Amino acid sequence: MTKDLARQNDLKPMALCEPCQGIQRNWRKAPGHAELVQRGNRKEERDHGTVTITRYVCDRCGTAWEYENDKT
Repeated sequence: MTKDLARQNDLKPMALCEPCQGIQRNWRKAPGHAELVQRGNRKEERDHGTVTITRYVCDRCGTAWEYENDKT
């Protein structure tokens, strides 16, 4: 594979499966879908305190999602 072709492949937008396309972004308590698998969480500091960020990966299309729970 040439460098140009490899770069083009890196820049292609990820193809989301139909359930992932239906995920409502930036909406508190938005539902996910059955094929999202939790892959861990971490805590990060924000101006207003600590938040928990949970990582999910779709088993169908491989898309990685992060959910930030700030409980405010």
